[in-house]
Formats: sequence, C-alpha cells, structure tokens
Amino acid sequence: MNASSSTPVDLTAVFPKPPLPPFTQETALKKVQAAEDAWNSRDPERVAMAYTPDSEWRNRDQFFSGRELIVKFLQAKWQKELDYRLKKTLWAFTDNRIAVRFEYEWHDAEGQWFRSYGNENWEFAENGLMQRRFASINDVMITLGERRLL
Repeated sequence: MNASSSTPVDLTAVFPKPPLPPFTQETALKKVQAAEDAWNSRDPERVAMAYTPDSEWRNRDQFFSGRELIVKFLQAKWQKELDYRLKKTLWAFTDNRIAVRFEYEWHDAEGQWFRSYGNENWEFAENGLMQRRFASINDVMITLGERRLL
C-alpha cells in the first residue's frame, strides 16, 4: 500500500517515466533529482514504480529482481535506517545509462548516526523505467554534530 493512502499499488503496472533515454545532461540531471526525491519520500511503492517490473538489483551484497522484492527490501531498509536523508549527484551518463555518486545519513534504533557513501550504475528501458540498478555502499559512523544532510 502506498504510504500516503490505503489504496494498494499495482506493482505490475507499466507507465512511461520521463525523461526518456537517450539522455542529455539536462535530462540525466532531472532523472537523478527525481530518484533523490522518491528515495527521500521513504515510500517503497513510489520508489519501486520507477523500475521495470522485473528490474535487476544489486545492493551491497544482496542480489534480487522485481518490484515486489524492491518494496520488501526498502521496507526493511527504512525500518533499520531511521530518519534517512539522501543526496545524489550525477557522475556520468550516456545513451540509456546514468552513473551517480551519493551519500545518505541515518541512525539506528540506539541513536547511532551513520553516513553511507556509494555509487550506483543505472540502465534504463526505452520507457524511462530503470531496468538495472547496481549499488556499492560503505557506512561510516558519525556523531549527531557531524551531520550535513539536514
């Protein structure tokens, strides 16, 4: 169910997600900002709808595919990573691919803050949905006073 309503989300639906490839610098920047906005909503269904129904993921040491597993992964992620706040930056783009670097901050249930750094490689279908997402991420413990993504 969508976090903002009680209506179930049809995870099999496919709607074009502009901007569409091939990307220019302007459209790649828009795609990165849209991804940042969606992830900062912490709404797993909203995030999942930006991916193809069979989207292939690698996140750290986890490999899976499909929107249902994306939703389950994000639900578990945001139950652990509290007060999550993300910033994505365009690194490179070409045709139907975009590379980003990112950092996000979060704390665990005990109140320990972390900053997570990483890189993602994205590949898009012609309809603008992401069909592959490969993420490498490292975590660093920080203090509350070291936070910069407020």
